[in-house]
Amino acid sequence: MKTWLQFAGKCLPAIVAASLWSVPARAQDPLSTPVIASVAVPIIVNAVKPKPSGLGKFEGFVMNANTAQITVRAKGNDMGVQTFTLSEQASAKMQQEIDKGGYQWGDKVTVLYDPNSRKAVKIKGKPSRPL
Repeated sequence: MKTWLQFAGKCLPAIVAASLWSVPARAQDPLSTPVIASVAVPIIVNAVKPKPSGLGKFEGFVMNANTAQITVRAKGNDMGVQTFTLSEQASAKMQQEIDKGGYQWGDKVTVLYDPNSRKAVKIKGKPSRPL
């Protein structure tokens, strides 16, 4: 027990002196750490090019159709469903089709639409016979 106390008595002043006169670590000193001024700029591999102002084309099967809008399920993807509002011309044409019986669920259609407004300009396809 006596040897432990002698050892502690000799080491304790050295520990206190080291803590009082020690130099702070470099990582803790904010002036010595380099400041990163710029962030890495992302590298553009393929830029997204806007589509020409032509009409978009969506092929699929009718799920619902009325004089205001048409909902179409994509041809190759059952989960791809899009609803298009009809333009004035397409709405008038749709009213004529509805008077004859209209598009039924499952009719194959191609919707030509304006990519910016997502309005259907023309609907190509043969409606099935009325029920």
